[in-house]
Amino acid sequence: MQNQQHLFDLSEEITYLNGAYMSPQLKSVTDIGISAVQRKAQPYEILPEDFFSQREVLKKRFASLINAPDHHNTAIIPSVSYGIANAANNVPLQKGDEIILVDEQFPSNVYIWQEVAKKNNALIKIVYPPKEFNSRGKKWNQSILDAISKNTAVIALPHVHWADGTLFDLQAIREKTTAVNAMMVIDGTQSIGALPFSVEDIQPDALICGGYKWLLGPYSIGMAYYSDAFSNGTPIEHNWMNRHNSEDFSGLTNYQDQYKEKAARYSVGESSNFILTPMLTKAIEQLIQWQPKNIQEYTKNISKATIDKLKALDCFIEEDHYRAHHLFGIYLPEHLSLEKIKANLKKEQIFVSYRGNAIRVSCNVYNSEKDFEKLLSQFHL
Repeated sequence: MQNQQHLFDLSEEITYLNGAYMSPQLKSVTDIGISAVQRKAQPYEILPEDFFSQREVLKKRFASLINAPDHHNTAIIPSVSYGIANAANNVPLQKGDEIILVDEQFPSNVYIWQEVAKKNNALIKIVYPPKEFNSRGKKWNQSILDAISKNTAVIALPHVHWADGTLFDLQAIREKTTAVNAMMVIDGTQSIGALPFSVEDIQPDALICGGYKWLLGPYSIGMAYYSDAFSNGTPIEHNWMNRHNSEDFSGLTNYQDQYKEKAARYSVGESSNFILTPMLTKAIEQLIQWQPKNIQEYTKNISKATIDKLKALDCFIEEDHYRAHHLFGIYLPEHLSLEKIKANLKKEQIFVSYRGNAIRVSCNVYNSEKDFEKLLSQFHL
């Protein structure tokens, strides 16, 4: 795969290594958005069938990206918290059941679990990483597997940790949860689009993704996958579009108890959003063309030399097998000043994030090896 910076509108004066914060927008997605905004000026050109056609296209594209056999298992959501809440509120919980979380997850995959635990007298069980860096990712994964027991009702975790890119072995975790009849809910916001994922292989109960990071879409729209285990659940809102025969505008007051097929009940109201929906569709179509496995290989290649040199400076970066290549954390040794490096990066307009004790670096196909060389130079000043 080749560098794709020409497809984005990034200034040449900055170095953007912060895609995990918010992705830059493809020029093609911006064009779609502008056209969609202008379309609303002539509302008579928006036909009743348009309320349904574009959102079906988006669901099909997302299903293709995550290798989900049936796009009817997907839903359009406005946020991760919305998508997780639909899952959490439909997980069967009894008094004393355990909900497993990993340490320092993004709050959208924590608060709702605290709420349903309180409501159902269930217990939150947090799996912490080891304090030492030696084999950190391997040991953390093993601790997660060890934590799953006959008391586990559900485990909710990301594919990669949002703070430092630690990679969780979802296949092994799925096998363990299946053995104890527990559910698995995945936050794919920091992975889907840049890291290969297959619903057919992992068989998650739910996969929730914000759209404005690695899906390269706009803010306030995302996608979710809900397995058939959720097909008879109760959504957190009740809107007309998700009910049977809602295409018949003349019969909308013939109120329907029946929902549309499978996960359709979980799509947010106004999911036909005539601006955001076509924008996210266009972005996902580009990702399908590139393929996440190629993005992962590209980001590995452009970052490898710098990562090796940072490790030679005694920085800790997780070993390749237990981290993503599009997102990783740099933990500094005592002889390097975080505040000084922050100041250097800001002065040189190199954009990264700081999460916990890690400098979080997140790259994509608009980056190059030169971007990493510039990053590395700020550790020597």
